[in-house]
Formats: sequence, C-alpha cells, structure tokens
Amino acid sequence: MRRRSEIVAVGPASIETWVDGDDGHPDLVILPSYGRDGGDDFDPFTAAVTAAGYRVLRPQPRGIARSTGPMTGVTLGDLAGDIAGVIGKLGTEPAVVLGHAFGNFVGRALAADHPGAISVLILAAASGKNIPPEINSAPFRAADLTVPEDERLAVLRQAFFAPGHDPSAWLTGWYPETLRMQREAAAASGSTAGGADGNAASPLSRYWTAGTVPIYEITAECDPFHPKDQWGLLRSELGSRVTSTVVEDASHALFPEQPAAVAEAVIGYLRTATGGRTR
Repeated sequence: MRRRSEIVAVGPASIETWVDGDDGHPDLVILPSYGRDGGDDFDPFTAAVTAAGYRVLRPQPRGIARSTGPMTGVTLGDLAGDIAGVIGKLGTEPAVVLGHAFGNFVGRALAADHPGAISVLILAAASGKNIPPEINSAPFRAADLTVPEDERLAVLRQAFFAPGHDPSAWLTGWYPETLRMQREAAAASGSTAGGADGNAASPLSRYWTAGTVPIYEITAECDPFHPKDQWGLLRSELGSRVTSTVVEDASHALFPEQPAAVAEAVIGYLRTATGGRTR
C-alpha cells in the first residue's frame, strides 16, 4: 500500500492521520475501538479497500501516535469534531465513515453534528443497547496492564474473540490514557462502555440515530456486545436507511478475525449504494 502521514490541526487538537491509496479516489475513514489505534488491526482490510478503488484515512485518536489534544473534559462531539476537521482538510467531502466498536459512537456524533462530512456510516461491531455488566467492563479489564496476562486473555476470549481465534494479539496495542479520555466522553454523553442508557435527554440519545445518513450495520456473529436478540433493533427504529449484515465466525474484535469478509461486505455494499461507481 502507498501510505503517508499527515498532521491536521483541529482547534486545540492535532490529529495524525495515515492516508492509504491514491488521491482522487473516494474516501473511507476508519474510527478505531476503545483505547486502540487504527493500525495493524485494519491493515488487511485497508489493503482490500484501496485495491477496490478507495482511499483510506485513519485518524489516530488523541493520545495515540502523534495525535495530541485535551484529554479531560472531552465530549463525543469534540471527538467527532476532530474527524470532521480531518475530512475537511485531507478528504473529499462527503466521506464514507466506518466506526468500529467505540468508534461507532464517534461516527454517529459526526453524522449528527457534521452531516456534510459524511455520506454513509458503517457501524462495525457496534453494541446493542443492553449489555451485561461483565461484558460492558471488558475493555477496561483487557486494557489494564497490571492484571495478570492469563486473566486478560480470558477477558479477550469472553468478550472480543470468537471460539478458536487467538486473542493474544490484543494483549498489546492498548493506550490507557486514551481509553480513560474516551470512557469519560462516553459517560458524559450518556453511554456506558458500549451501550446506550436510554435517557432521552442525553447527548447519546440524539447521536444514536446518526442524523439522517444511510447506515450499513455489520454485526459479528459471536459478539456479546450485540447479542442476537438485538440484531434487528436499529432497523426497527430507523427503517429502510439501515442495511444490515452478519459476519460469521467473529466477535467484537472483528477486523483481526475476519478482515477479508468485512472488506467484501463493505465493498459490496458501497458498490450497490453508488451504482457500482468508485470514482
């Protein structure tokens, strides 16, 4: 892949963004999960998507790589503003935006607050509204480097990787300061680790509907953050602007588990949505 790095100043933040693919192609922006970067987990997916005619932007969250900015008192709206700034300065608006796990909340806030920046929102392993407490706390237990490795592996198997998949790659790649900042932003917006609290007055309630953009929902078959009895919830709420698919043999991590299947699903959806055009 052809990759370059750009630093984008957005208000008080500076966001390092990795750019893969050729200029002049439509942009797909990747927003990673809680406390993790947009790097190795997404490399195979990025290679497939760029080969299909897209350019991929990977803005690194504050506190990761060379991205900087306030790390306390931050809201989901602030994080969405970081992404809007990156798209406005590096991209060709509107962009396709893919939010993985926690990144889905940033994508929803982007669609609500900056509708001109986004054409399609892809929710990859987004959580449902009701999540068991032991699953909801899993990101913070998995990312706690003071916890013995065997206990962290058990959490990764329970909440992030499907049976038979090796979770050891996720023993590393965590950024505790970024995770704390994101957790506070989610809590301030009325969400817990993954799900919504159902408070109609909370910012997350407004963000949940993702403005009015088309939504492509990719659910992992074994994802405990999005149990099967909640698979149809978003479409039942938002109607025909939601298209859904299920990726088999994957859990919440999704991208290190099934990168080719996710890429095939995304490329197929976008080609249908744009009438086969990638340029």
